[in-house]
Amino acid sequence: MKECLDSKNRKELKDKMLALFGEMMQPLSKEFQMLLVDDLVTAFESRLKVLNRAQTRVNYIVETASETEHQLIQA
Repeated sequence: MKECLDSKNRKELKDKMLALFGEMMQPLSKEFQMLLVDDLVTAFESRLKVLNRAQTRVNYIVETASETEHQLIQA
């Protein structure tokens, strides 16, 4: 995964979040709505980075011919 979204993809994600959460954010000023959406996109990016890193460090144990012998495989 890329380290962060490019500006076009980030804007598209912000627009989608505004469309999705716009009604709930309506009581907020436009400035606060934009701050909240920017924070949500940043949090989403951060979570994706963490999960992608965690996923690439998953270890698998594979049984070999002998039940007492195991092989550790890192993905």
